[in-house]
Amino acid sequence: MNTSMAFEKITEQPSRFHNLEKMSIGEILVNTNSEDKTVPAAIEKAIPQIEKLVEAVTDKMLMGGRLFYIGAGTSGRLGILDASECPPTYGVPYGLVIGIIAGGEKAITNAVENAEDDKEQGWKDLEAYNVSEKDVVVGIAASGTTPYVIGALEECKKKKIITGSIACNPGSPVSEAADFPIEVVVGPEFVTGSTRMKSGTAQKLVLNMISTTAMIQLGRVEGNKMVNMQLTNEKLVDRGTKMLMERISETNYEKAKNLLLKFGSVKKAADSFAE
Repeated sequence: MNTSMAFEKITEQPSRFHNLEKMSIGEILVNTNSEDKTVPAAIEKAIPQIEKLVEAVTDKMLMGGRLFYIGAGTSGRLGILDASECPPTYGVPYGLVIGIIAGGEKAITNAVENAEDDKEQGWKDLEAYNVSEKDVVVGIAASGTTPYVIGALEECKKKKIITGSIACNPGSPVSEAADFPIEVVVGPEFVTGSTRMKSGTAQKLVLNMISTTAMIQLGRVEGNKMVNMQLTNEKLVDRGTKMLMERISETNYEKAKNLLLKFGSVKKAADSFAE
């Protein structure tokens, strides 16, 4: 089957706006913003789908498994972004959430010709991480037709590895290949076919929801605070110190900061004080 022609891509339909080059800067900004406002409503419709995938991800992580994101172009970069932010934000090990992009590290900043069209390479890239039934693999593809992603998910299914997907077209091939498909139909882009816009925004928001919810379920948040965040700069040390002062009422800023730096996280510092 030629996945690129199997169904109608809403993401490739003409923009609702015309003669963009004749718009003023203000008009372009207002019209782009008006399109962006439709994204959360589209995601709201997909929350039941997102919930099912997050439940699967959480179950596997609690049993020692990992979460993989795999995609090409903008979709791949968004997966890498979400994965890279989990360790500093929640204090989890690097390698718990892993982002893989078609074309490898070079593709993070530069387009790699034909990388997304290789249906075999996605699985090969996953194999390099010894992916197994303990893990969950989420394919990200705005169009829902990316061969690199579809091939990876199909091979995962053969190996009994749980899969999810995030696409912005309904009934797409990548959804068919996934155990837990998510479809956020945001409609045509402001610039026709430019899926880094609404589709990319939708994917980013969904990825935020998946990783944030999973981390909360794993106990990496207490109250509404990132009590396990890494103290990688002065801003985060200051934030952590103030969190600790809220939890330990009989301490001042300097004492709380010293305690925080000694133990390395708000949670560990607070637990030590309680003992």
